[in-house]
Amino acid sequence: MSDDRQHALPEFAEALDAVLRREIDDCEGLVSAERLSGGASMESYRLRCRRASDPDGVLDICLRRGPDGMDREGDNVTGVEAEALCMSTARLAGVPEPEVLYVLTPADGIGAGFLMEWLDGVTLGARIARSPELEEARSKLAFQCGQEMARIHGIDVGATGLGDALRRAQPSEYLAETWDRYRELPTPQPMIDYAARWLSEQLEGQDPVELTLVHNDFRNGNVMVDADAGLVAVLDWETAHIGDPMRDLGWMCTNSWRFGQRHLPVGGFGRYEDLFAGYADVAGAPVDPKRVQYWEVFGSFWWAVGCLGMADRYRQGSDATVERPAIGRRSSECQLDCAHLIIPGQVEFVPAVHTLGLLESDFGRRAAEVSALGGSATSAEANAAAGDMPRVDEILESVRDFLHTEVRQATEGRTSFLALVAGNSIDIALRERLIGPQLHRYELERLVSLMGSPAEEVGGVVRASAGAGADAEVAEQVTELRWRLVHRLRDGSMALDADGLAEYLRTSVTHQVAIDQPKYSAFRHLAAQASE
Repeated sequence: MSDDRQHALPEFAEALDAVLRREIDDCEGLVSAERLSGGASMESYRLRCRRASDPDGVLDICLRRGPDGMDREGDNVTGVEAEALCMSTARLAGVPEPEVLYVLTPADGIGAGFLMEWLDGVTLGARIARSPELEEARSKLAFQCGQEMARIHGIDVGATGLGDALRRAQPSEYLAETWDRYRELPTPQPMIDYAARWLSEQLEGQDPVELTLVHNDFRNGNVMVDADAGLVAVLDWETAHIGDPMRDLGWMCTNSWRFGQRHLPVGGFGRYEDLFAGYADVAGAPVDPKRVQYWEVFGSFWWAVGCLGMADRYRQGSDATVERPAIGRRSSECQLDCAHLIIPGQVEFVPAVHTLGLLESDFGRRAAEVSALGGSATSAEANAAAGDMPRVDEILESVRDFLHTEVRQATEGRTSFLALVAGNSIDIALRERLIGPQLHRYELERLVSLMGSPAEEVGGVVRASAGAGADAEVAEQVTELRWRLVHRLRDGSMALDADGLAEYLRTSVTHQVAIDQPKYSAFRHLAAQASE
């Protein structure tokens, strides 16, 4: 019987083998290449090679490659040559980094990328935040992260050549670039525009900041941790630039990277005080918490836009994997984090969210989760009324369960990870189908009240009975009014403190997360408040 877990060699394996033999000491050839599950933008492979000095020995190398071998330089990305330069420069400055062994050239026939030293350690953010085996490492990790951030920010970009290799951006320029990227996308997301306006207002009257090297993706999930040593590597420099150093501290504290540990703001493993103390220990100057808070808000705003960009790459066909649309749906999580930080408050949930059990304290943690999306949880009356045998939701649930069980058990690495993503995406579709129409009606009523549209334009639709046609009309009206609100936020004609605006934004993004990821920590926090 064949082993389904064998890693198929990539199509560029022959060219890769030649490069390894030529450029890597003691390498006698490629044995296997495993595509790793992490990395939303770049490809990473674990290469196993035969040692020339020991026929039974194995040499591990890491290949970091642009998506499909393409170099995305200019798309708010440094390019692989500049990324390799950042890593090598940081390593010389004492920052823990894998050694860059060789930067690929077009003549190599592999695409854009580089080979680097393989390091052992934990990189999965959830494990770093919660694994019992890393409890001791977590006790010092926030302090260590602060130290390494300060070392990065202290690098002389002029003397090292990074000043010529990387783009420069003052906070206002970085904000404008990100807002412009979002405005190019065909989607109205009022919370994103509200956050951009808020961020812009915070910068008014501020002097330019002193720019330094910024890693720009220093977060839990891009660091490697050892149970004894703690932080052993800082990874993924693909968006590095020269900017405000506090961007790195704020990004590490963004809720997206706390992996459910909302009460521990530094990566889900540490406290602000420890991060700031580690930074001051190397930098020799205290951290301004207000600047870090600004960049924490910016981090959620930036990633909200970045998630939508992932979905757009899927639509354009440049990266048509099952992971991209799923990441696109994570934008709502980031928008909810923005709302929590700048317009906090309680939320009134529609009855469907209660009915589905999404607000129950043990949602997502029960050993045998009873489906509220059909199947076993659907009444006999509903089965009889449905007519279809089986129903659409039952078919989708069966596919989801197949992906989450049999496919995941029969695969490993990236394929197993993508099976999990695919199953979760089916859950999103099921929740959208079940509660989406009610959420749209609720949102439409509040948009009409907020925007002051004549009742006759949409009143009939708001009161329309359930049905596919009526649901589609409501969705169209919601989209139209969202566009109107977005334009008013962009041109400044809608004040940020307008009556009802904060409540509408907070409620609408929370309801969207109820569909996209009701296990997300910010949603669970609001669910707990609603149950008090």
